[in-house]
Amino acid sequence: MEDVLDLYEALYDPARPMVCFDESPKQLIGEVREAIPPQPGTPARQDTEYQRNGVRDLMMICEPKRGWREVLVMERRTKVEFAHCMRHIVQCYPAAEVIRVVLDNLNTHKLASLYEAFPPEEARAIARKLEFHYTPKHGSWLNIAEIELAVLSNMYLSQRIADEASLRREVDANVRERNAKATPVKWRFTTQNARAKLARLYPRVST
Repeated sequence: MEDVLDLYEALYDPARPMVCFDESPKQLIGEVREAIPPQPGTPARQDTEYQRNGVRDLMMICEPKRGWREVLVMERRTKVEFAHCMRHIVQCYPAAEVIRVVLDNLNTHKLASLYEAFPPEEARAIARKLEFHYTPKHGSWLNIAEIELAVLSNMYLSQRIADEASLRREVDANVRERNAKATPVKWRFTTQNARAKLARLYPRVST
């Protein structure tokens, strides 16, 4: 935990950017019957029956200290998709010495995944630019990318979305709107807060 919190407290360093990454599934749901549009005094209505059109995975990449985010829409969430996201992150920061990535400890979130998708030389070149910082078990709330995904889901993707093209339009509109504001995230939960409020989680030191 303290490793991630120290990153959030550190000053912005363009040579060593800190990027948060998380992923979330989004089910594509189509209408079986045409929805009834809203009328004066009556909200819009839709049939409870719906059609399942598959699932897409939303890969959230955000740089909280710069107020920037991007969402990649993938068909699956395997090691290969993760590897392509990591390559994309590296391509976004060609001048960076190293990119510090905050992410949770899923079995796909490993540097070894790069070798599932790319030739060894390319995989190694990508891996040398990345420095992974994992959130602790049951501590994914520390990942700012998870918060960004919650904002996206609650404000823009809570309605039924029938197909991938519509999903991409909604996601892109959200990303453009939020990036236009470019508001940095002010993370207020510090290492000192953690030691005070979560003291029960720290090992006891015998004296």
